[in-house]
Amino acid sequence: MDPRLYQRVCPGRVLNIQRSNGLVHKATVRMVNVERALVAVEWSEGGAVKGKEIDIDEVITINPELTEELRAADLKENLPLQENVTVQKQKRRTTLSKIPAPREAMRGRSRMSVITEPQCSLQENEMGVDPCTSTQTRNNLSVPGGRTKTSRLSYAPEPTLTNGNSEDHLLSARMNPPTSPVRRRSNIVKEMEKMKNKREEKRAQISEIRTRRAQEFDSSCPNSEFARMIKEFRASLDCQPISITDPIEEHRICVCVRKRPLNKQEVLKKECDVITVPSKCVLLVHEPKQKVDLTKYLETQAFRFDFAFDELASNEMVYRFTARPLVQTIFEGGKATCFAYGQTGSGKTHTMGGDFLGRAQNASKGIYAFASQDVFLLLNQPRYRSQDLEVYVTFFEIYNGKVFDLLNKKAKLRVLEDGKQQVQVVGLQERQVSCAEDVIRMIEMGSACRTSGQTFANASSSRSHACFQILLRRRGKMFGKFSLVDLAGNERGADTSSADRQTRMEGAEINKSLLALKECIRALGQNKSHTPFRESKLTQVLRDSFIGTNSRTCMIAMISPGMGSCEYTLNTLRYADRVKELSPHNGGGETQNHMEIENEETDISGQSSTLQHNLSKDEEEDMSPHMFSFREAITQIGEREEKVVEQLRELRQKMTTELDYLLGITEQPDYDLETFVSRAKYFVEESSRNFLSVRETLDALVVAMQLEEQASKQMSKRRPQ
Repeated sequence: MDPRLYQRVCPGRVLNIQRSNGLVHKATVRMVNVERALVAVEWSEGGAVKGKEIDIDEVITINPELTEELRAADLKENLPLQENVTVQKQKRRTTLSKIPAPREAMRGRSRMSVITEPQCSLQENEMGVDPCTSTQTRNNLSVPGGRTKTSRLSYAPEPTLTNGNSEDHLLSARMNPPTSPVRRRSNIVKEMEKMKNKREEKRAQISEIRTRRAQEFDSSCPNSEFARMIKEFRASLDCQPISITDPIEEHRICVCVRKRPLNKQEVLKKECDVITVPSKCVLLVHEPKQKVDLTKYLETQAFRFDFAFDELASNEMVYRFTARPLVQTIFEGGKATCFAYGQTGSGKTHTMGGDFLGRAQNASKGIYAFASQDVFLLLNQPRYRSQDLEVYVTFFEIYNGKVFDLLNKKAKLRVLEDGKQQVQVVGLQERQVSCAEDVIRMIEMGSACRTSGQTFANASSSRSHACFQILLRRRGKMFGKFSLVDLAGNERGADTSSADRQTRMEGAEINKSLLALKECIRALGQNKSHTPFRESKLTQVLRDSFIGTNSRTCMIAMISPGMGSCEYTLNTLRYADRVKELSPHNGGGETQNHMEIENEETDISGQSSTLQHNLSKDEEEDMSPHMFSFREAITQIGEREEKVVEQLRELRQKMTTELDYLLGITEQPDYDLETFVSRAKYFVEESSRNFLSVRETLDALVVAMQLEEQASKQMSKRRPQ
């Protein structure tokens, strides 16, 4: 390549470039790298300045005017030489005609030209000077005043002059130069050829790598590049997942995570698996990212829990390390609780209730059934057989802050506190069972009544918290209790803001109860004096499981591995991580956790333990002014709804009693009419006042509903599309 092209492609010049998508547009040259034969250009697009590096060969190909400019420059440089020859001839003829020179002088000058010219030509050939360089040298050697040396106009040695006009011989020699020898290439040309060869080799290697990758992955899959990066990352790991032979570690607060396999919908969408479980307690999330220049990359985040289960782990293995160590607690007079938490469709109900094939349920493969089987195994052991223990089960759900009995035709229940500040679920039926088969039958009966609905992630999603309790009673008194809770699927408030009011209220109530649950578990693990169990119906019902020294809790965080669920998976893992906060880089996580707890208690001593104080980073970001107004409106709706229902219930009782009394008077043959009229009049006036009170509460409920509607619309506008 002609080196003069680098002078044409200079910084500041505007040239055409071709993008990777084939688009050709203008760009400004920012820098020229001669060593690498690259040109750095930049341009403005969409209000932002973008740039890239291009091979100079591609620049010259797209901009043919550069070569044309170089040819035009060569023509301009050669024209003065021809004009110089004509002028010199005319001057010499004029000089010879006016001032005749001696013959010896002519002979000497011709001899000088013969000697000088070959030396100059040989020097140029030996140095291997480029044609443009030799032209510049000739221009620099020209004599001032319009006179040009003879040696600069000749391209070959002139013959020796013996007689005749020397100028005529010189002119004939100049007009018919002999063929010049082939010049050697300069080092710059050789280096540029080497660089060109290296570029071609590199391009061939890159093309071969791309071809091989295209053969390995489906080109129609939009996430094949991320899948390749994840596969390469996993190949560098030494994975040692949890096995059935690993020892069981007992914790007062046990937090573990379970990854489910890709479901049919995710496989059809060709989503890639972004979750890796390299060991029995560490989980990695490969979050797909994209730079401003559209370069794709992975941001891997590590989480550490007590146990981590991959997609190959069965329900039996999960139960062995999570809920099974808690069974012994209830035979020691304690309270045990096991929660299944996670996004909608992550496998919570499958883990707790067993395998589902459509609407059919195999309850014998769930943690409910496994726990009941171990309870009866321990009950039949000699040391517990003589303690006169009886087994009872209850099954209820909490939907929209209301409690329903799943073993009694979904009868609505009331949650009250007695004089000893013990929470009582009024009307909850306890069914006595004598074997594991009876328990499985109760589970199937209650699961069939559970409230479900359609969400963005699951066509049949559980929209309520289901709580299955195994009770041990001795002579009618409570001895131990094991609560197994299948929590409703967590959702962001922004995801439900565009749905109907019922769905919005469901999501708000679910998130409120989950936040309260997390703080109760943290208070249990940190032995705090205050437990905020009154923040939701869920924690209020499970109050006795969060207090006392003989209380143990296990949380199983369920996550979806698909790329489309990555954001929800991270939210689930952060929620579970906040419960116990184990460091992913420290093997002695439990010791570090105790140290963090002590430091935290020291820092927040003297402050109240509220939900707002313990909001995580994501929850704080989610609490925008509109979200805060939305939750406040939801709270007011719930309170005023309960008030209206309570007023109507009292009004019905009073009216029924009074109406029965008035109608009973009229059945008597000699009743006092004046007494009847006055009593009936008083009844109507009192009823009117009660109805007006109900009307005021209803008006307040309507206002709260309007505020909720406005806040929901504001959130929908702020939600990114």
